[in-house]
Amino acid sequence: MLFSISRLVTQRALLLAMLAAPAAAFAQEPQESAPAAAIAGPSDTTPETSPRVFELRVYTAAPGKMESLNRRFRDHTLKFFEKHGITSIGYWTSEAEPNRLYYLVAYPDRASREQRLVKGVAKDRDFLQVVADSEKDGKLTVEIESVILNPTDYSPMK
Repeated sequence: MLFSISRLVTQRALLLAMLAAPAAAFAQEPQESAPAAAIAGPSDTTPETSPRVFELRVYTAAPGKMESLNRRFRDHTLKFFEKHGITSIGYWTSEAEPNRLYYLVAYPDRASREQRLVKGVAKDRDFLQVVADSEKDGKLTVEIESVILNPTDYSPMK
């Protein structure tokens, strides 16, 4: 129980630290490639009708697999995210829990997450092959957590 509370506190502290970073660094919307724009549809939506959503994901590495997990993200995953129009905000590790990878990505709206992640990256044959190759000696993670974050009306990052 104490470990779970400690981990929750660590996650909340990391999230607060990420969001406390200068808003200007996060406020710039990266230019989307033509395929990503085609998936997303028109880009002139307003936050009131189609708010950008963020996803905080936390991967707990299997024992001895953190460097392999980092390598897969560094060498492959980020390229697949870009290919499928997923905006990478940042990637972090925690000094308190060095076997965990925290990252924040953004989508134009909730439907885009479904299209780009669930129906995109997760079904991309090349990505599935990378995962299979990276896990030939065992799974890299023991747990994956996901939190969908919707910006408030007063959030500097939208």
